[in-house]
Amino acid sequence: MLIPLIADIDAEELELWLESLNRVLPGQQIIASEEIDAPQAQGIEFAIVANPTPAELRRFPNLKWVQSLWAGVEKMVSMPELAEIPIVRMQDPELARIMAEGVLTWTLYLHRQIPTYLRQQQQHHWKQHIYQPPSQKRVGVLGTGNLGLAAIETLLANGFKVCAWSRSPKQIDNVEHFAGSDGLDAMLPQCDILIALLPLTDATRLLMNEQRLSRLKPGASIINFARAPIFDYAALVRQLDAGHLEHAVLDVFDQEPLPGTSELWEHSAISVLPHISGPTDIASASEIVRQNVSVYLMDGNIPETVDYQRGY
Repeated sequence: MLIPLIADIDAEELELWLESLNRVLPGQQIIASEEIDAPQAQGIEFAIVANPTPAELRRFPNLKWVQSLWAGVEKMVSMPELAEIPIVRMQDPELARIMAEGVLTWTLYLHRQIPTYLRQQQQHHWKQHIYQPPSQKRVGVLGTGNLGLAAIETLLANGFKVCAWSRSPKQIDNVEHFAGSDGLDAMLPQCDILIALLPLTDATRLLMNEQRLSRLKPGASIINFARAPIFDYAALVRQLDAGHLEHAVLDVFDQEPLPGTSELWEHSAISVLPHISGPTDIASASEIVRQNVSVYLMDGNIPETVDYQRGY
C-alpha cells in the first residue's frame, strides 16, 4: 500500500522518519506526499501526518483516517480540509517518559534555586540560600492525561508533594486532585510550582489568565510544557515584574521560533526553551504507527481517535 507522509518539517527530519517508518512497515511504501501525483492521490485512504499544511491535505480528498506523529493535534482539529476525518494522535509511552524526565529536570532547576544562583554569578555575588527538601514543596500539575500522569509519578518518586487538576474528577494515588473552575481556583494558592501539561482546546485557551495567575502562592514559579495560549503571557510578565511570581520556564510560544525581538528573551525571570520538553523519539513512535497500521490492515478497525469537540 502506498502511504503518504504529509509533513511540514525540515528535510533531515523527514528523511529520518521515512527511513524509520519504512523499516518497521516493510510491506508498505511510505513516501513524502509531494512525490505522489494527482491521480495517485485520489486513491489514498490513509496518511501519516506531522504538521500538515492545508494545501497538501487538499490533495488527498478520500482519506479515511490519518495518523499523527505528534501528540498535539489542536491545529488539525480546526482544519476544514480534514472535515472531521478520524485523527489518531501519537500516544507513545516513551514520549510520556521523556516528558516526565523534562518535568523533573526543570522542577529541580526551580527547586534548587538555579535561576537565583545564575543571577548571583552574573553579579559576582556569593550567597548561600537555605535548602528545603522536596517534601516541603507542592507541585501542581495541570492535566492528568498520559503525560500528566507520567510526570506526577516521577515527581512523587522524587519526594515532591503533588496536586493535580483536570476537567473532571479523578482518583490518583497520593495526589490531591481538583476539578473544574472552582477546583482550579482552590488549587492555585497551594502551588509552589505550577506545571502545564494540558492540550490546547477552547476550554483551556487562556485558562491561566491574570486573575488565575494572581491566585498562585506568592513566590510561585511556572513551567509551561503545554501550549502558549493556555497562558496570558503578557499577564505572566506583569506578575513576574510585580514580584508576585518568582520564575517561569517557557517551552512553547505563540510564534515559533520565538522572534529575536521578543521581550521574553531578555527577561531575567524567564527561561526560554526552544520547544524541547517532549521531543518525539522516532524509533518508538514508528513502532506505535506500525501497530496502528497493522491493526487497520488486518481487520479494518481504526485505533482510538481524537474527539473533535474536546480537541484531543
